[in-house]
Amino acid sequence: MQAKLDRKDSVSLYRFKKLIKELESKEGKGTELISLYIPPNKPIADVIGYLRQEYATAANIKSKSTRKNVQDAIESAIQRLKLFDRAGPTGLIIFSGAIPQNGGVGNEKIEVYHVIPPEPINLLLYRCDSKFYLEPLKELLKERDVYGVLVIDNEEAAVAVIRGRKITELKTFTSGVPGKHHAGGQSARRFERLREMNLNEYYKRVAAHANEIFLKYPEIKGIIVAGPGPTKEIFVEKGYLHYTFKDKIHIVDTSYSGREGIREAIKRAENFLKELRMVEEQKLVRKLMNEAMKENGKAVYGEKEVLRALRHGLLETLLISEDLEKLRIKIRCSNCGAEYEYSVDESEKTVKIPELLSKPCEKCGQTSLELVEEKPLVDFYIEEAEKVGTKVELISSEHEEGSMLKSGFGGVAGLLKGYSG
Repeated sequence: MQAKLDRKDSVSLYRFKKLIKELESKEGKGTELISLYIPPNKPIADVIGYLRQEYATAANIKSKSTRKNVQDAIESAIQRLKLFDRAGPTGLIIFSGAIPQNGGVGNEKIEVYHVIPPEPINLLLYRCDSKFYLEPLKELLKERDVYGVLVIDNEEAAVAVIRGRKITELKTFTSGVPGKHHAGGQSARRFERLREMNLNEYYKRVAAHANEIFLKYPEIKGIIVAGPGPTKEIFVEKGYLHYTFKDKIHIVDTSYSGREGIREAIKRAENFLKELRMVEEQKLVRKLMNEAMKENGKAVYGEKEVLRALRHGLLETLLISEDLEKLRIKIRCSNCGAEYEYSVDESEKTVKIPELLSKPCEKCGQTSLELVEEKPLVDFYIEEAEKVGTKVELISSEHEEGSMLKSGFGGVAGLLKGYSG
């Protein structure tokens, strides 16, 4: 089994995460699972030589079954390595081991996976354990695109961090500072001085929290400072934020402050955030909604409608909620061969599938239906799209637009060819 990862391709990312989740679920008996990390451009012959030594060492294992499983896993890793002359420019990772089938010890099967990492893994490591060693792979999945957002006026403020597809660290603040004094005289001047002092304390308080949050992310690429009035400019010009952020600040105007201002700031700073996956997803869902509102729009949604358009090659782009918790099942009549396909919620499968199997076949009337295929609905639609060359965009439900795709459009929608994008 092979996996590649392209950070710009949501399907590639989805499959890579799915592989890691699958590998994480594997568990062997004792220390029978092998993890092998090979650094870039390493000659494979050298690695095979090392594994031959480990194979010989494994002959000293006292347990006959453990010895056999470890040696079989090493041999399987060697055979997989023979497909390569040397590790590629990013390296190579092999996972091999005896995995108990159906949870039964003594009924193990050797499973082998190889992974081409998306970025160089400068690590030469051989490890035997009851689980595969996945930490370096998980490290590769960490979001690299991190931005800070601070929205402020003289009444309230909000701070947040955007990491890839999520808004995190969201905090809100109120100033408690009264509005400007309109009466004249000395009392007005005194009031304004006090007000300026209170505002300064408020700015310092917001900045202290913002700096504490933003400094936790040394990889932060930029900080959006936004708001509906001149406060944001004053806040930046007077240097309330940490000096290391000076060249990373991007100022935008918003109509709102607080939580609503965070969402608006992200939308208004789309060009600044163009590398951010979340922004790309939000734009796609907004295009879908715009087309859905038009009289002859190019949007299609609903599982049956989308599948029909997809199979006829009419879709330009397929949008799917990444965390759609549904299964696509195929049922066949063992008597006449008729086949039926259904989508069922994962939470209802234990009730729904037996219920469907108990029905008589619509074609021959016999109660001889059997389950022949079951797969996640997301995987089903990806495979259907790949058959006809339709672009697939997996959308996270972690942001507002993504949540709307899942709840309002059923998590499956598409933009037809020729849409006004």
